[in-house]
Amino acid sequence: MGIALRSQTRREALAGMARFAGGTLLSQGFFAKSALSVPAGYNPLLSVQTYIWVQRFQSQNKALADGVQEMLAGIRRAGFRRVELIADFLKPDVRDKTLALLEGNGLQMPALYASSTLHETEPAERSVADIVELAQAVKGAGLRAIVTNPSPKPNQGRKSDAELDTQARYLNRLGGELQKQGMRLLVHHHIPELLENAREWRHQSQHTDPKLVRCCVDVEWAHRGGQEPLSFLREVGTRLASLHVRNSEGGVWLEEFGAGDIDYEKVADYLKQIRYDGYLVVELAYEKDTKI
Repeated sequence: MGIALRSQTRREALAGMARFAGGTLLSQGFFAKSALSVPAGYNPLLSVQTYIWVQRFQSQNKALADGVQEMLAGIRRAGFRRVELIADFLKPDVRDKTLALLEGNGLQMPALYASSTLHETEPAERSVADIVELAQAVKGAGLRAIVTNPSPKPNQGRKSDAELDTQARYLNRLGGELQKQGMRLLVHHHIPELLENAREWRHQSQHTDPKLVRCCVDVEWAHRGGQEPLSFLREVGTRLASLHVRNSEGGVWLEEFGAGDIDYEKVADYLKQIRYDGYLVVELAYEKDTKI
């Protein structure tokens, strides 16, 4: 995002974010557990996304291979035991190092975020093949799910009905291929999928098999995309398998997960009602106006 911050300031900010997220998110925060208020079966699996570290390394002109040790050690110190890596950390040139550091830091990688282009046939064929190959290569590390966000058209152009049909078909195919490996496919979203009253998101929900394609909802992107978070979650229903959490204040992302524009207490109450046992993923990120 082109954010230029002093290295020490970033280090301090990440450390503060890590202590907050790892130490208090479930024990004292919005999703706190108590014998009196939480029904049996409510057991979200706390994890953390790595995008904020990618931003950090970009600001330092540091290759991912040179930063992965710092990142995973920091995630462990923060108190996390699960991490949702992006696929770039598992490219062939850095894969062995990343897998060794995951094991060395006692971290699990139950889910992995991989990009895809699925609305056109040739790129979709490549995307499916690449993701399946990657899943097979790192399956031994305990991978259970692939998270993908089908890429938008240039300049957020409108996908035709035919392109959305192609996308849905390849989502089903990818979900089926991953299912053969004992894994699940989870579909994430940003804002483009929520334009025109979530036309693209609703199309893929209506044209994919719930047994093959589950959902990863990013609460803050849903909010920015004009969706009321609770209504959006209720519409997703039983397909919800992962929840990315981040908050903003005045429409600007916060450097830590806390109170802000989105009422996460209501989100937490809903998750308790449905006895949610999927992934709860802290995905922080900086943008230009984020206060450090």
